[in-house]
Amino acid sequence: MAKILLIEDEKRLAATIAYNLKREGHLTVVAKDGESGLQSARQEAPDLILLDLMLPKLSGLQICRVLRAESEVPILILTAKDSEADKVAGLELGADDYVTKPFSMRELVARVGALLRRSGTTTQSVVRAGDLRIDLGSREVFVGEASINLSRKEFELLAALARCKGRPVSRRALLDSVWNDVFVGDHTLEVHIRWLREKLETDPSQPRHLLTIRGFGYKLQDPANQ
Repeated sequence: MAKILLIEDEKRLAATIAYNLKREGHLTVVAKDGESGLQSARQEAPDLILLDLMLPKLSGLQICRVLRAESEVPILILTAKDSEADKVAGLELGADDYVTKPFSMRELVARVGALLRRSGTTTQSVVRAGDLRIDLGSREVFVGEASINLSRKEFELLAALARCKGRPVSRRALLDSVWNDVFVGDHTLEVHIRWLREKLETDPSQPRHLLTIRGFGYKLQDPANQ
């Protein structure tokens, strides 16, 4: 259960990968070119990056070089090239693993899981934030001892924030992960956040769990850490 940045310009492949990662419980942010991918890597603070080598605007190797100067985030290279030199170049620049297209989704998910375990990313199924308890496995939510009834989308939105507890999640990442629909916009997200606050916060006008990160998105926060 991690935040994963996928930098891939093939729209159909990106959608398929994102769908399979979501099935594993991961929140996936998709960037469609090198420049936006590098920006997302800096803003989203992902737990792992899936990086295509052949990208418009900025190549995967260039991104890998820049990121390794800034971060130790695990990087899994996706490449259509069979050339040993391309794979070696990526690994020498600091990538942690690679898969060559075409690959099976089962193999990709397995490699993602292995990298996350190696990096120590948590896989806890119950997330706590003060008196709020979110069971990602049973899809149950409690405030204190009281069970809270959430709609499917409300729970998926809360779960996406819970998987990144304490870290800001962008509006785009939440829309991609929860709705995966180009026709759903910020207004829908804001309405669902409001509904969640009405159900989870003592004072929805002064939220202590679901915080707004102005100009970016939202964050699930333990009130004790504010």
